[in-house]
Amino acid sequence: MKLKKILAIMMAASMAAAMAACGGNSQSASDSGSGSESNTEESSSSESGEGGGQTYTIGICQQMEHDALDQATQGFMDACNELFGEGNVEFDQQNAQGEQAMCSTIINNFVSSDVDLILANATLPLQTAAQATADIPILGTSVTDYATALGIDDWTGATGVNISGTSDLAPIDQQEAMLKELLPDTQKVGILYCSAEPNSQYQAQLFEEALEADGIAYEEYTAADSNEIQTVVNSAIETCDALYIPTDNTMASNTQIVNNICMPAKIPVIAGEQGICSGCGIATLSISYYDIGYTAGEMAYQVLAEGADITTMEIQTAPEVTKMYNPTICEELGIEIPEDYTAIETE
Repeated sequence: MKLKKILAIMMAASMAAAMAACGGNSQSASDSGSGSESNTEESSSSESGEGGGQTYTIGICQQMEHDALDQATQGFMDACNELFGEGNVEFDQQNAQGEQAMCSTIINNFVSSDVDLILANATLPLQTAAQATADIPILGTSVTDYATALGIDDWTGATGVNISGTSDLAPIDQQEAMLKELLPDTQKVGILYCSAEPNSQYQAQLFEEALEADGIAYEEYTAADSNEIQTVVNSAIETCDALYIPTDNTMASNTQIVNNICMPAKIPVIAGEQGICSGCGIATLSISYYDIGYTAGEMAYQVLAEGADITTMEIQTAPEVTKMYNPTICEELGIEIPEDYTAIETE
């Protein structure tokens, strides 16, 4: 009996030690921090759909801060939160302030962190992301022409690589028709954009083709950066009756400079989008940047949760365009606006 009691005590002690060892291993794994958690998230984010409550990490690089790009980012985030569910998507939102070096740093950090997807808001982030990774899915928004931005010659509607997204291209020929409608006596148009933005150059070429078809003269005026805008605009108003500004991020961030020169000179501006028009234009054929951002968010869900092949996803455009005008500037310049235009609310 004594021997049996001794054996029972030894067995109990052995079991207690084993249980303590298991508890200790569990605690150490928990204390190991981000490494274990990261592995868990990576394995869960590779699963599909809404089930399991897995969290996706999306890096957002916005080229600079202005109203149109801000709206696109907000639309994207709203769509993701609605589709993935609150708490199932985390955003690392960064602003490059229009600087190439900062944009590269942001994108490279996204790649080294192995985010699940990158949203490139505007052309510079898209080009930078394309150079940084061929594996992580990239969605662009506020990009006018993907073929131009990515140097694709045989354009089919999809990139064929790890990139898709939404375009902010409005019908350029209709914008030119707007200029003729509102400013029928125009003899020469100055086309103003930043030479560092290839999509602006693409739009300028399309606008020039429409002007040529109508026999209207034109001249390009380009600024390399915001520091040159004042000089370039002053030069443009000397010989031009009106200006056209495409969806150009540099110009969108400096509309006050343009307006301070054009308004006293009585030179009207046709704008490529609502944000530019509200700052210095008389009218625009505008899209909703919130809508194209939202559509990009829907595409993110298709890629991450539904397993869509991003290489074959066609670039999406805005579902509709709207004729809009700036009532303050139009009144100041004495320009009458037809009834089918919508007024932009300005402060």
